[in-house]
Amino acid sequence: MTWTLVLVLLGVLSAVLFLYTRRTRQRNEPPLDKGRVPWLGHALEFGKDAAKFLTQMKDKHGDIFTVCVAGHYVTVLLDSNCYDAVLADTQSLDLTHYSRLLMDRIFNLQLPNYNPVSERNRVDQYFKGCDLSRLCSSMQYSLKFLMASVNTKNPTEWKKDRLFDFCYSLLFRAGYRTLLGTENNNSAEFTEVYERFRQFDKILPKLARRSANRDELKVASSAQKRLWELLCPNWFLTGTETHSWMQTYLKHLEEQGLDTQTQRRAMLLQLWVTQGNAGPAAFWLLGFLLTHPEALKAVKEELCSLQHRPLDKTENTPVLNSVVNETLRLRAAALITRDVMQDKTVKLSSGQEYVLRHGDRLCIFPFLSPQMDPQIHHQPEKFKFDRFLNSDGTEKSKFCKEGLRMNYGTMPWGAGSNLCPGRDFAVCALKRFVFMILTQFDLELCDCNARMPPVDPNRYGFGMLQPDGDLEIRYRLKKRIA
Repeated sequence: MTWTLVLVLLGVLSAVLFLYTRRTRQRNEPPLDKGRVPWLGHALEFGKDAAKFLTQMKDKHGDIFTVCVAGHYVTVLLDSNCYDAVLADTQSLDLTHYSRLLMDRIFNLQLPNYNPVSERNRVDQYFKGCDLSRLCSSMQYSLKFLMASVNTKNPTEWKKDRLFDFCYSLLFRAGYRTLLGTENNNSAEFTEVYERFRQFDKILPKLARRSANRDELKVASSAQKRLWELLCPNWFLTGTETHSWMQTYLKHLEEQGLDTQTQRRAMLLQLWVTQGNAGPAAFWLLGFLLTHPEALKAVKEELCSLQHRPLDKTENTPVLNSVVNETLRLRAAALITRDVMQDKTVKLSSGQEYVLRHGDRLCIFPFLSPQMDPQIHHQPEKFKFDRFLNSDGTEKSKFCKEGLRMNYGTMPWGAGSNLCPGRDFAVCALKRFVFMILTQFDLELCDCNARMPPVDPNRYGFGMLQPDGDLEIRYRLKKRIA
């Protein structure tokens, strides 16, 4: 029996070594970098810090290369001017398989009729026009309600908090009320949903990579199960708003004939998609303002004239818009992944053509290009609040690289058909949150010399980055002048 097991293991190892050594770069294919460890390849470096690893590969190979990652061959494309054209080929590049893989790994969710393109189109219809205006108004109402209860005891006295928790908690609760269409004011229930969600979210990247240890898996499983209970479909139906996003989504699931357990798991997916990035984005934005006094002063001066008018996306706020764009440029770091269904030729901006091999994966990382490309943005690692402003104060949209105009200066919402359908609502909510904080509260750092914490490299690839640390703040309601 022992010898049989040894022979089986030797056979598997031999097969792995054969497949690993057999792969060679073919004519017109991107540079191939298999790493030193058979099968595993570059999986550890990729998972530990994707931005650092891919930057090293870009410096070594250029704007396109193929790496081995845990038995898969992944071609990474970092020429942002050809993203749209490449992603438009939905016959050669498929999103469905990888999306289902992640839904199963992270949310234990299988949607038999799932189609990412039709899902995105359906969501897009909800987050535009009259529905978008209604959502923005509802979000503003929820923010006002929650902020009014932030410091009800001795409101003019300073209260201390941590900025990340402050932002994440407020925006999560406001978004929860808005998108779920509920006026349920049960503070204990809100708190439990938020705390369980944070427990789950902290481990989410490791669930996607299958790198969570036993204790982390227990925590994630416990949080998931409790959230499934709290996100019971019958609970949503008690809301007074009859056309909330979650109720619309629930009806869609019911029409597909999905059972209650699957509906609850899908609700958790939607909760993460809609609420997982808002709080971190607000943290980075306010954090950059608090640690850059000149930027804070410029934004406050601009917002001063808007205090008695409703703020929405169409308001003339070029300085705040530039700060939002700069924050997202520095901290939005999603990976766009496709399965290559048939050999496909990709033409780079230089005119050079490369062939993507059937069976590989394609990965696009806008964080590196265009967002952190030093040939597009001078000192890309630094926060410059006016980076997206022209000298006359108007919005800057023209960016160049080696004399070639770039299609985008930043791509926090994805590319081509992969654009986030809720981007306008997200920007609206973020701007209204900042507007309310800066006009209704005195907000400052406890330590005036504090610096922004570094990013958690584990979060690369999953939307907005999160900090490895926090900023201690204090705040109070502004004193009204009689």
